[in-house]
Amino acid sequence: MSLLNRRRFLTRAGAAAATVGAAGAELLANVPPAAAQRAAGASTNALELDGPAAVPVAIDPNATLPPVPFHGAHQAGITTPRQSAACFVSFDVTAENRTTLIDLFQQLTDTARFLAVGGTPPNLGSGSPPSDSGTLGPIVPADGLTVTVGVGASLFDKRFGLRSRRPVHLTAMEPFPNDDLDPAQTGGDLLLQICAGSTDTAIHALRQIAKATRGGMQINWRVDGFAAPSRPTGTPRGHFAFKDGIANPEVSDAAVADQLLWVTGGLGEPAWTTGGTYHAVRIIRQLIEFWDRVSITEQQEMIGRFRASGAPLDGVLETDTPDYAADPKGNVIPLTAHIRLSNPRTADTADSRMLRRSYSYDRGVDEAGNLDMGLVFNSFQQNLARQFIATQTRLIGEPMVDYITPVGGGYFFALPGVRDASDWYARGLLS
Repeated sequence: MSLLNRRRFLTRAGAAAATVGAAGAELLANVPPAAAQRAAGASTNALELDGPAAVPVAIDPNATLPPVPFHGAHQAGITTPRQSAACFVSFDVTAENRTTLIDLFQQLTDTARFLAVGGTPPNLGSGSPPSDSGTLGPIVPADGLTVTVGVGASLFDKRFGLRSRRPVHLTAMEPFPNDDLDPAQTGGDLLLQICAGSTDTAIHALRQIAKATRGGMQINWRVDGFAAPSRPTGTPRGHFAFKDGIANPEVSDAAVADQLLWVTGGLGEPAWTTGGTYHAVRIIRQLIEFWDRVSITEQQEMIGRFRASGAPLDGVLETDTPDYAADPKGNVIPLTAHIRLSNPRTADTADSRMLRRSYSYDRGVDEAGNLDMGLVFNSFQQNLARQFIATQTRLIGEPMVDYITPVGGGYFFALPGVRDASDWYARGLLS
């Protein structure tokens, strides 16, 4: 397929290809857990060690997961093992002043706290609308529900007097070369990442939150995602059939988490941000019709991995670590391969790694009759510029740009956790 025809397709579908993530979107190649690496004499730099493979907890979409603790120093849904279903929902805040903004966050906290635990919704009496939509039955199951709340740069405008409290690296998402960001599905004052073991659990939570916060915020854009089961084993595959997100930094190591994930003291950030993290969401459309016409050899060279096994092109197993030093000219793994550009595995790029928690999406077909499918690239990091933006910059011009198109998303700051029953989202920011 010629480049000209590909570009015609992009114009016809309202897209223009590019960026980080696509199926095979893996900022790191998977390697054994840190303990095994150390035992094998690998690098002792914790920043350079990969954690366990990022696989979904619930393979059965009908499975009911146990509750995830709501209270803590950090929000749930960040280091929580990835659930099967997700909703990413951006909101514009319509609260009129700081007082009503506080009311909004308190109501959001109360609603999310109940949903995370589950139980019997209150009976408001026969003369009132039911307190719950009832879509999950008379008793709401927890089903592993997490609601992760982030604030966008636009919340720090003059409306609420918060300009001086904006996180240092929080900014509006700007397009990279070849992006086709749609303003209607980019940015927002707030972002909710709602994840659960089942799709109906996540949608039920969205409905309850939207009802409870009506008048304080209004939906701006939304995209739903899913994590596929392992086929046949190992890390799940994305729409491009490559295993997606094989490994992550081992953030169960507190030292690694404090260097790559959480905002800590001494970074020049406002004091209230401690315990939070920057959240990057990237809605990446995958041009399925063109990808399916590409030879397997070309596909594998673009990704840097074998499609069937997930192993790097210089390895045998999904867990093998690519040896770039032994292949300096890219004769085995091309220098332009996605995994090589995104994570060169050098000491200089070790601190640009990020915690990825991505989902596939399927929105049917577009107006031209083309499949509207792709990846919700989803990452958490201590510093947007040093991590997500630096990684994405390395990927500019990669061969994948003819087959993927970022169309939306945004940058947000995931708030510190709600510590106890008397605490609420954004209390530190608004107090």
